[in-house]
Amino acid sequence: MSNEMKRTLSLPDSISIVAGSMIGCGIFLVSADITRQVHTAFLLLLVWILAGFISFCGAIAYGELAANIPDEGGQYMYLKKIYNDKVAFLFGWTMFLVIQGGTLAAISVAFAKFTGLLIPAISSGIMLFHLGPIHFSTQQLFALLTILLLTYINSKGIEYGIITQNLFTVAKLLSIAGIILCGVIFGMNWDVIQSNFALSTLTFHWGDIAKISTATVGALFASISWNNITFIAGEIKEPEKNVKKALAYGVGMVVLLYVLVNVIYVISTPVNAIQTAPEDIVAAVSMSAIFGKIGEKIIAVIIMISAFGCANGMVMAGARVYYKMAKDRLFFRNLAFINRKTKVPVNSLWAQCAWIAALIVWGNYTQLLEFVIFASLIFYVITMVGIFVYRKKYPDTDKSLRINNFYAISFIVLATYIIGCLAVYKPAYTLPGLLITLAGLPVYSLWNKAKEKAALERLSNNAVKPIVSNPIELEV
Repeated sequence: MSNEMKRTLSLPDSISIVAGSMIGCGIFLVSADITRQVHTAFLLLLVWILAGFISFCGAIAYGELAANIPDEGGQYMYLKKIYNDKVAFLFGWTMFLVIQGGTLAAISVAFAKFTGLLIPAISSGIMLFHLGPIHFSTQQLFALLTILLLTYINSKGIEYGIITQNLFTVAKLLSIAGIILCGVIFGMNWDVIQSNFALSTLTFHWGDIAKISTATVGALFASISWNNITFIAGEIKEPEKNVKKALAYGVGMVVLLYVLVNVIYVISTPVNAIQTAPEDIVAAVSMSAIFGKIGEKIIAVIIMISAFGCANGMVMAGARVYYKMAKDRLFFRNLAFINRKTKVPVNSLWAQCAWIAALIVWGNYTQLLEFVIFASLIFYVITMVGIFVYRKKYPDTDKSLRINNFYAISFIVLATYIIGCLAVYKPAYTLPGLLITLAGLPVYSLWNKAKEKAALERLSNNAVKPIVSNPIELEV
């Protein structure tokens, strides 16, 4: 841990970061696309249960690495210590460009989009200017202002970021609980249930396995950002205990809520209405069936709360990875700067903000996100395999910190199968994602050469300094 950073985050704060970073817009949107792929309510629920199981296994398994490597940077540090600088850099490179940067751009635009349902002046159709291929709308401007605001809040200190996170996490958890409660009390429709779960829809064929695997990608990426808590481990009290607990409690709670929300969808809304939900907002269709038009407004506000809270957690956590990379001289050196007053990596926060802003203005972040799904899953699997490599590499580590092999092996097997299905059935997702990651190799080579050059210069400078063993003798 850097002496410049403070361990101030408690276990409840850590759970808030896990849950808040996981719950964004996905739970309200991706079920439409999943249902278009699997066609039945039964398989929709199965997809979410499978995604939840994979996420939970992954989170529990990560607890072992979090306990043994309780440093800022999280997954980046795991890959660095288990493998080498190159693998860790490729992860950080991909994360900066797309995994974190692209996701935050998408979430910020989603926040602006749903704000536009309440304030019509915020719209993708209202253009402020055109500059070649760039079309800048009021929606993009609002998204840009959102990411600037979140970066500013987090640049003022970890306490400001965590207060914001806790407020919005509590708000979104209560909102989702409200959706579930209203769905059970007011939305349950026996005709819809009978239609959605007719015996003919409960049949299962082996061909459905591949279909489920590719459909699970959407559900996974609506829930798999639990790894953000590991990035900020350097500022958590007793990280060897609390990160592990936060992963278990936070992921378990969110997975349960996600499954229950989808149960509400299928007991209140016909499958064809889920598949054809306007703008894929399944939650709005379900809530409007209960409360009419006002239901759509309620969902818009809930999605806004979820998006803002999710973006805040990711802004806070992501900057710590680039800060750690810079400390290792594998990224821009000035990103390792810690503000003396706020004790946060302000340069890293603003560099992250600049890239997200560029993606928002450019507007093609959604395509980048699709491309990186494949590479991102590979990094998760590499990290999970790293648990067993770590045990062999460091045999003297405390065996009481080990997690049951079931969790890591389950994640590796299921995630690897999904990667294989993506490679076969959605090849357009795979090669571009790998190319984005592999593009980091020449960049790593340049940074590594600069690092070696700086090290040689330091050695040569030390070598030319006179060695004075006895300054008194020299004076004489």
